[in-house]
Amino acid sequence: MGEGQERTNQQQCSWHAMPAEQVVERLGADVKHGLDSTQAQQRLDDYGPNRLRPPEREGPIKRFLKQFHNVLIYILIVAGVITGLLGHHLDSAVIFAVVVINAIIGHVQEGKAEKALDAIRGMLSPRAVALRDGERLTVDAETLVPGDVVMLEAGDRVPADVRILRGHNLRVDEAVLTGESVPVEKTDEPVAEQAELGDRKSLAFSGTLVAYGRGYGVVVATGDYTEIGKVSSMLADVQELTTPLLRQVDEFGRWLSVGIVVLAAATFLIGYFWQGYTALETFLAAVALAVAAIPEGLPAIMTITLAIGVQRMAGRNAIIRRLPAVETLGSVTTICSDKTGTLTRNEMTVRSVVTADREYHVSGVGYIPDGAFHHGEQEVAPAEEDPVLAQMLRGVALCNESSVYSRDGQWRLEGDPTEGALMVAAVKGGYDRKQLEQQMPRVDVIPFESSYKFMVTLHHDHQGNGLLIMKGAPERVLAACTKQRSAAGDQPLDRDRWQQTLDDIASRGQRLLAVAVKETSIDHRELLFSDVDEGMVLVGVMGIIDPPRDEAISAVDECHRAGIGVKMITGDHALTAAAIGDQLGIRGQPLVGNEIEKLDDAELNRRCLQTDVFARTTPIHKLRLVKALQSHGQVVAMTGDGVNDAPALKRADVGISMGNKGTEAAKEASEMVLADDNFASIAHAVEEGRTVYDNLKKAILYLLPTNGGQAFTIVIAIMFGLTLPVTPVQALWINMVTAVTLALALAFEPPEPGLMKRQPRDPAKPILSGFLIWRVLFVSVLLVIGTFGHYVYMEMQGVPEELARSVAINTLVMGQVFYLLNARYILEPAFNFRGLFGSRAVLIAIGVLIVLQGLFTYAPPMQTLFGTAALDTEQWLRVLAFGALLFVIVELEKTVLRRRISPED
Repeated sequence: MGEGQERTNQQQCSWHAMPAEQVVERLGADVKHGLDSTQAQQRLDDYGPNRLRPPEREGPIKRFLKQFHNVLIYILIVAGVITGLLGHHLDSAVIFAVVVINAIIGHVQEGKAEKALDAIRGMLSPRAVALRDGERLTVDAETLVPGDVVMLEAGDRVPADVRILRGHNLRVDEAVLTGESVPVEKTDEPVAEQAELGDRKSLAFSGTLVAYGRGYGVVVATGDYTEIGKVSSMLADVQELTTPLLRQVDEFGRWLSVGIVVLAAATFLIGYFWQGYTALETFLAAVALAVAAIPEGLPAIMTITLAIGVQRMAGRNAIIRRLPAVETLGSVTTICSDKTGTLTRNEMTVRSVVTADREYHVSGVGYIPDGAFHHGEQEVAPAEEDPVLAQMLRGVALCNESSVYSRDGQWRLEGDPTEGALMVAAVKGGYDRKQLEQQMPRVDVIPFESSYKFMVTLHHDHQGNGLLIMKGAPERVLAACTKQRSAAGDQPLDRDRWQQTLDDIASRGQRLLAVAVKETSIDHRELLFSDVDEGMVLVGVMGIIDPPRDEAISAVDECHRAGIGVKMITGDHALTAAAIGDQLGIRGQPLVGNEIEKLDDAELNRRCLQTDVFARTTPIHKLRLVKALQSHGQVVAMTGDGVNDAPALKRADVGISMGNKGTEAAKEASEMVLADDNFASIAHAVEEGRTVYDNLKKAILYLLPTNGGQAFTIVIAIMFGLTLPVTPVQALWINMVTAVTLALALAFEPPEPGLMKRQPRDPAKPILSGFLIWRVLFVSVLLVIGTFGHYVYMEMQGVPEELARSVAINTLVMGQVFYLLNARYILEPAFNFRGLFGSRAVLIAIGVLIVLQGLFTYAPPMQTLFGTAALDTEQWLRVLAFGALLFVIVELEKTVLRRRISPED
């Protein structure tokens, strides 16, 4: 068997299920002396350095050129080339500038995504303490190899996947990998081979953080073979999906390009064979038609509208990393949310306290010591009203190694999250740890160990009394108790009643912790395990939970009302996930990770729609679930903050990471970052996304009649054998100034009423629905009637060609000015509570256009360049009358259609 094959077999072993001695033997490790330098170098040559291999990447030039791979961009480039060939280099330069700016923005935004793998690599510990040549040495983590014995202490980042050989109160924070909100106890005892990642307590994983205690172990996997390495490989292989808008615009662009070519060809044939135009005249007419029909400003309007959406979202704590994600948010149908730190606070909180007499609910969340104890509807002061509750709170404050303090206006925890929750509960009850320690100094301690699952402290007061305080796993504490404390005195322990209480609290998803005491003498100076084997008095039980955010509860409800499904995908236990989901309004029987493992893709595709809570999931489960939902045509947003979320974030239509508690890997794999880690910001972002899509539709609905009006004016002129009412360069002028001024104003429109009461739009529905096509054709016909009719009228008056064309062009532009007021609302009346001129952007745009059009009509250089002539007052009155008439007709059309269709039809 070759070395490479041996390496693969070793890396794929179930190290967590093997006894420690077998692992050491299998890896050829030496626990006392470690590897010698020769062995270490030989293995380094065989296994390679302990780092993640960078993937092959596209170069910056190729990435930049890919920004031009878009049908509309091709149309725009063709328009620029034709404009240049016609000798109008300034217009051509403007068009190409739009193309290049659009490409630069896309290149910068999307180029950041490649930092995802770098962010994961940065999580690996740069240094490690290992046994080499019989000595403890600090070595470069990249030089670690399987078989190395490494030391782990609180504050260390685990440098590789390590099989624990010995641990003393060793607990590791694995939230970035598994989503588990509480540090996991590590032990040298093997676990079941099929154990989930979060249950492999005999392994410490690369990139996780040692939260408490110390220990040592043997390296079993390095680099790409670690769990983080597997996530990295998944991230490199994940296919990113295009957005609904880009897919629709591509399709729209293809149809538009085909339509323009067909119409131009038909115009050429009609002019040449029917009306007898020369080939050159007909070709120039076809070119004019093509230039008139191409919406040159549309790609720029799209980019600017999306960019404005980015700015709006940033003001609501949602930072967009890729522009198209703005619009995609508006079509999201399902949000897959991580639990810890996203829907919950990632701050453990005591929620329930039970004594022999009463059960209390504790208000307040997190490490802020604001809250109170409630029995039913009544608030209770522990020190004054319940001596048993008071003793429990004093006990958990004294038998505690953590501290909670305020700094810079923020409450912070130092130590274990569970112990921090207990300390906060004591403070809520009115107790100060320093004062308690002065009254009852600590004499000795048995620190918490996972092997015996409890902690005991010994205290003496100043009256000659001693007290043992024990806290830990309920089954272990109850085993040491014979009595229970009540207000009436100590009574025999009612084990059946307490077991029922424990089951009830556990069913709410709360972690359980029991507190017991034993009085002793002043002469008792040293704690022994035999001191707590029996004779303890149970004071009570506490239920602890990582509570849901209040704002997340309302945000989930808002998403449901907006027709958006919310699914919780977490690495936590099923019972906890179900309880938290129930509080959030995400209900149903959880589907657990080991069940997902047994499902093939077809069955998972079926179950994913029926289930809203997924527990004990791994990175591959999350990725499979996102793919399963997408197989049903769902537009999926995935939220998360850990390394384990990165592949699913990248695969999702919109990946949403947490800005404060999220890892860099998650941020770089996502399209959106929540600056405040607040799930509620997602609902705001969805609203902005829907607004952006509405405004893009309005811009398209506004631009296309302009192009249609010009194009069909030229077609009719050819059909009737007339001179063109609009020349190619004049068509370019109209397209560019209306796009840059009037259409751009629509990007600033606020949300329409009832936006978040709509169902998510169907991503498969084309961007131009039947109704929108009707509106485009309807307004195009009105513009053709006004423009061509006024041109023919001027021709009949015998005026010069320049003046007839100037009147026609200004008629078309004025029709667009009035139509802009219609287009602010797709179906709502322009006369509404915001007022006809309620948009500052619209007023500014109209003002700018009037100035530009005035120069176009009256400035001598512009008259020479574009072939225009000045209009008199009578001509302007007719132009204004047409604009006003068009506005009234479109408003009447809205009134007729408003009750029959919705804006999405």
